Amino acid sequence: MPDIFVAPFLIFVLMTYQDTIDYLFTRLPMFSRMGAAAYKKDLNNTWALCEFLGNPQSKFKSIHIAGTNGKGSVSHILAAIFHKAGYKTGLYTSPHLFDFRERIKLSGDSGGLKEIPEQFVIDFTERIKPEIEKIEPSFFEITVAMAFEYFANEKVDIAIIETGLGGRLDSTNVITPELSVITNISADHTQMLGNTLAEIATEKAVIIKNVIPIVIGETNIETENVFQKTALEKNAPIFFADKTRAVADWKWDHHLLNISVTQPHQMDSKQYQLDLTGLYQTKNLLTVLEAVTQMSNQGWQIAEADLLEALQHSKKISGLKGRWEILNSRDPLVIADVAHNEAGIKELVKQIELTPHRNLHIVFGMVKDKDIDNALALLPKNATYYFTKAQIPRALDEEALQKQAARHQLRGQVYSNVNLALYATSLHAKKDDLIIICGSIFLVGEVYPQCIEAIWGGGPKASTFENIINLILHLP
Repeated sequence: MPDIFVAPFLIFVLMTYQDTIDYLFTRLPMFSRMGAAAYKKDLNNTWALCEFLGNPQSKFKSIHIAGTNGKGSVSHILAAIFHKAGYKTGLYTSPHLFDFRERIKLSGDSGGLKEIPEQFVIDFTERIKPEIEKIEPSFFEITVAMAFEYFANEKVDIAIIETGLGGRLDSTNVITPELSVITNISADHTQMLGNTLAEIATEKAVIIKNVIPIVIGETNIETENVFQKTALEKNAPIFFADKTRAVADWKWDHHLLNISVTQPHQMDSKQYQLDLTGLYQTKNLLTVLEAVTQMSNQGWQIAEADLLEALQHSKKISGLKGRWEILNSRDPLVIADVAHNEAGIKELVKQIELTPHRNLHIVFGMVKDKDIDNALALLPKNATYYFTKAQIPRALDEEALQKQAARHQLRGQVYSNVNLALYATSLHAKKDDLIIICGSIFLVGEVYPQCIEAIWGGGPKASTFENIINLILHLP
């Protein structure tokens, strides 16, 4: 009797976009969930992934941006400027607020940057799975490789690449850019980057490459020598943005920030309008202008009209969110801002003081590995607080936060969800009050537009506690 061979059936299960994202989030060590445990202390995995992909990082030109605060804003504004100037522009930033695809964007046909297609994310993940199983990379390492592959495939003219953490061991630090930018240095991620500003600057200064110009956004007596020394060693021309220009004046006008900028040896000031209205954007503007100057000196063509137009519409062009973002413009004014460390909260408090309001309500949550006491010490004591948390393991429990805040004379109730906390503010805030959501990027990322619309929108309102609870429970 002959042998019977039964051909096995091969079952191919096609992953959806959501399946792919779930795989990436759960299979790979992710800093937003795990903190320092997800931080890889060398670039070996990134180099291995790039080699597997044919070294896409060497197939496009780039600007590399690091810094403690402001690097996200500077990255998005520069991307808007190069896009408006007619260059096919890529943008890589992190973390995302709502959808993973916010991290990787490309010039689109409809006047702005468009998020990476879902199908590319699916196909790339399927292709890279053997390497994932082989080398066990982090979530950030995979997303950097994905961005590089996408930009190389799309043949971008320029890619704006924001570092994730630090500089020396950041996965993005395998590129050789046209220009390096370090916005500023302040205390953040000290457990990984160092306890002094000089130590943190040393980590970030490693993005300075041989003979590649470097722009430093803010001069600081503790870090200036670090950058000067590194630039000298690398024979890299160095430019301090706040030494080449200064903000002479600013004012808000119809949700635009008007800024007057002066330069040494020039009689007249130049006027700029930004649709990013956080007062801290005055510092970021100086960094952006110096970066544009240095790129222009290398032959990149950026017309003054395109620059002005991009600044006025950078939020719309780039899709940047969470920077003094107006979620509700009146009755009351509701603002979301991703300020989450000491320097960021100092700037936020300045802006709160300059914003007309009667009573102040602050929806606040932090992650465990931040300098929580220093942040709490800066917050206004005359506000009503709504302590909450993002839905990630790193988030500090809202009751623990409430107890810690009480030691700084900050009082308020606890809520398990930022949208519930927002609903609570609607029960107490009056017409001329101000509501701020801050303390964690991830907290701001969980504020759903549906809830804003339900609570303060002009249409049908989920005006009962039961309805808003039902809405929140059925959010994605």
